Amino acid sequence: MLTKLRDIVNNVASSSDVKQALNTLVSETCSAMDTECCSVYIADHDRQVYELMATQGLNAKSRRVALSFNEGLIGLVGRRAEPINIAFASGHVDFKHFPDIGEDVFNAFLGTPIIYRRQVLGVLVVQQRDSRQFNESEESFLVTLAAQLAVVFAHAKAQGLWPSDVKGSLLLEGAAASPGVAIAKAWCDVSQPRLDLVSPASCLDNQKERDRLEGALSAAISDFRRLRKRFDNELNQDTLAIFDLFIHLLNDPVLRKAMNEHIQQGDLAEWAVKQTIDSFAERFQNMSDPYLRDRANDVKELGQRLLYFLENQETKQWNLDEPVILFARELTAAMLAAIPRDCLAGVVAEEGAVNAHAAILARALGIPAVMGVEFNPQIIHQKKVVLDGFKGRVLVEPSAHILKEYKRLRDEELELQQEVDSAFTRRTETADGVRVEIHLNAGLSADTSIAINRGVDGVGLYRTEVPFLMQRSFPSEEDQVKQYQSILDCYPKQSVVMRTLDIGGDKPLPYLKIEEDNPFLGWRGIRFTLDHPDIFLIQVRAMLRASIGRDNLAILLPMISGLSELLEAKTLVNRAFNEVSEIAVSQGKKLNKPRLGIMVEVPSVLYQFDAIAPHIDFLSVGTNDLTQYLLAVDRNNARVADVYDTFHPSVLAVLHQILMSSQRLKLPVSVCGEFAGDPIGAALLVGMGYRQLSMNTRSVAKIKYVLRHIPSEALQKHVLAMQQLSLTGEIRKASEDFLERYSLGGLIRVGK
Repeated sequence: MLTKLRDIVNNVASSSDVKQALNTLVSETCSAMDTECCSVYIADHDRQVYELMATQGLNAKSRRVALSFNEGLIGLVGRRAEPINIAFASGHVDFKHFPDIGEDVFNAFLGTPIIYRRQVLGVLVVQQRDSRQFNESEESFLVTLAAQLAVVFAHAKAQGLWPSDVKGSLLLEGAAASPGVAIAKAWCDVSQPRLDLVSPASCLDNQKERDRLEGALSAAISDFRRLRKRFDNELNQDTLAIFDLFIHLLNDPVLRKAMNEHIQQGDLAEWAVKQTIDSFAERFQNMSDPYLRDRANDVKELGQRLLYFLENQETKQWNLDEPVILFARELTAAMLAAIPRDCLAGVVAEEGAVNAHAAILARALGIPAVMGVEFNPQIIHQKKVVLDGFKGRVLVEPSAHILKEYKRLRDEELELQQEVDSAFTRRTETADGVRVEIHLNAGLSADTSIAINRGVDGVGLYRTEVPFLMQRSFPSEEDQVKQYQSILDCYPKQSVVMRTLDIGGDKPLPYLKIEEDNPFLGWRGIRFTLDHPDIFLIQVRAMLRASIGRDNLAILLPMISGLSELLEAKTLVNRAFNEVSEIAVSQGKKLNKPRLGIMVEVPSVLYQFDAIAPHIDFLSVGTNDLTQYLLAVDRNNARVADVYDTFHPSVLAVLHQILMSSQRLKLPVSVCGEFAGDPIGAALLVGMGYRQLSMNTRSVAKIKYVLRHIPSEALQKHVLAMQQLSLTGEIRKASEDFLERYSLGGLIRVGK
């Protein structure tokens, strides 16, 4: 049976057109199951009908057969999203009779849905004259066939070959990477070199290949420096650091040595680049932290740039006479930077993640973007396209009505964005004057843009682990001192919260490999640094030395699960403080004792607040990991990713519990997870009583705008109403409606 399954799927996938593919499907399924009738119905979600597209056994030529989603046994299969196996179909209450198609003679009915990513694409049906139920083996075969066909059908849909799409506009869907609406012609660029297409190849002249590689490295470094300079006055330093990271990696002796070793062994430069880049990228791909895992895409981008400069002497010039929506296999930061800004309306990428640096750059530039979209360049190129960066949708050749509506929504969005940006530097407070502090989450570097500094109240979370991950060895204490000083100096009168090394387990250092069966519950965060007090002490000393003569440092400990870990860490912090105090005294300067806080992300710590409170100065809630651990769900596992939801009633209950405990214990508390940068999340948090939120740069303006338009009393009432709801979907929908009542829906969808 497995051979028959494979043959059917392969034959369907290799058919030259959809009609032939569906005819092949019903014919070969009839033969494989030795049944008298097989039919396939395709779902048209615009018309809400299932249309009979191919059959062997029914007389479909006499009339067009279509059933609404609420009609017949086909509709029942779709609604229940599970197989229906009936011995006498015409006797079933949901049976719908179609005269003249010859279905009357068939009694046995087995129908199963064809589902891809929770959407029913169609229904596959087999029928027989005998009044009997199909046996378990037959049912298993049809269900398995439908599951495999779902991928084939979804691919055909993305390529614009889906039957219901041929007559009208083509809808492509992916992940929303940068909000906004773009309307322009599609421009497909599939000319960029691809690492996955590089094959093993040997060279005859090793020195020639080394020279080619060195030339490509130099050209790529110069290119990234040029691109960084181009954006120097347009982007903040945190975004510009993307190009610094690329330059740093290209200068990495370990990376260069690995490529040259492959060439020395006789490999062509292109093959040497591929092998080395694949090895480096794999380190990041194995990490569960989404930000760090997405750095694998950046390493691959480096490889692609090197391939480009191995083949070309100069950067590609884009000669466009009007704005376009760029379609690319993989979007790169260099590609975004190379296209004139006034010629780039939006971007669509087949590969890549929403946290890849290209996506981060798109958001910083205000370019709508959708990632993970399958497309057919031959069908898409030069066609009119609407890109919805809020929903992750791309409409090709939309109708006049849809086009007119999106143009109106785009104009409203631009108007709203101007309003949002105009209030950026003003104090953050609710409509009735309740003060809320907005802080930054900084990744690659702290944000040194003066405009940003005027708009925030400090750094709520500075991740210190990125330099550790990007280097070939532990950064020295002196290197860390310089780095931390530059950050503290950017915010001389504002607090900077530096989190100690959150590494290990799922985020292994390249020079300290760690392998674990369950890294989420393994050797990470404070567990790693307490087992390496030498590393911990060097880092804390560097932070303290950087703060000599300053008074804005706060130290944050990650992954604290109980009092014992905190006390052990605090002992080391005090030891480092005493050592650095002597240095400060010898310099005639003062060392202020930094505030010490813990991340609230491991649920066990919730029950030790009373014991922990006397030993710390503040709490910082990491909603990302807290949600993951509370719901026991790996948010990076596609099979269960939908379970990960910060709007879960239990998560909201825990957030409220943390706030009540902090108020009772008189401990300042902030929220630094992604939830704080979500308009709905921020409204819920402030309604609960949180007054310190920390978020990524791109979220600051819209969160300030939301809070300034809603009174705190209304936020409190909203939270009380949400606490009465028991379903995640209900909470999300009610929260969206709440923002709509204050004319703030445009911050979570397209339009004003």
